[in-house]
Amino acid sequence: MRSEPVVQVRGLVKRYGTKTAVDGLDLEAAAGITAVLGPNGAGKTTTVEICEGYRRPDDGTVRVLGLDPAAQGPALRPRVGVMLQSGGVYSGARADEMLRHVAKLHAHPLDVPALIERLGLGSCGRTSYRRLSGGQQQRLALAMAVVGRPELVFLDEPTAGLDPQARRATWDLLRDLRADGVSAVLTTHHMDEAEQLADDVAIIDAGRVIAQGSPDELCRGGAENTLRFTGRPALDLASLLKALPPDSAADELTPGAYRVLGTVDPQLLATVASWCAQHGVLPEKISVERHTLEDVFLELTGKELRG
Repeated sequence: MRSEPVVQVRGLVKRYGTKTAVDGLDLEAAAGITAVLGPNGAGKTTTVEICEGYRRPDDGTVRVLGLDPAAQGPALRPRVGVMLQSGGVYSGARADEMLRHVAKLHAHPLDVPALIERLGLGSCGRTSYRRLSGGQQQRLALAMAVVGRPELVFLDEPTAGLDPQARRATWDLLRDLRADGVSAVLTTHHMDEAEQLADDVAIIDAGRVIAQGSPDELCRGGAENTLRFTGRPALDLASLLKALPPDSAADELTPGAYRVLGTVDPQLLATVASWCAQHGVLPEKISVERHTLEDVFLELTGKELRG
């Protein structure tokens, strides 16, 4: 797997008339899977399209696999797969012939029949693209993006419109590709997709990256450091605090409802459970609260992530 970033963006600016869509954006994607999140109009699609070479920046530098997608497109295109929401397929073409055509453009493509079967396209191989359902068109677009076994694939909403079974099949395919050394940059409106798949997440708002890190890094802090349990009222919290690590705190929010703050890990959970057992407390409920990516997104942007 590459040690250097697969995508490097520095000071990227893109304007459409008087509107600035991307405003000095910095983004770095390492080998693996990077998810790009952002509210509608944040600039994420424009940024990805510039990385793909479909748009030219007004300012800044972009390097994809070490190459400039605007100036070195012919050298870069054989190494990169692109999935567009519109599909990029001639409407009269049959699904299987389009996929086989794309496969022939590459030196070492994936096995086409196996890919068709894996993505559930076997029953519609001879159906024209315009007659496919939205989900089938989406799966075909994904297959065309990855069939060439690219070093890097850009995926725009790869599971939009897919049923749960097809979503899981897509996730499994992307995990297998990552294990084979293929990197991916994907945009998604599904928080669980980013949490499940991404090694790194970049949140874009108002044309800038406002946060980036692994899902665990972004979710760390806040409610993640909270353990709650219920028991009889007026427990001896001073005694509990003596058993807990020095950076911990404990309080009784309402009679019988307790909160422990600190570094919530398996050891702290075991300590609380052990203390309860020693003091004859049978907790009715113990829960560890954790920030989700959606929580982080809402805190940073103040917006819901909608398609």
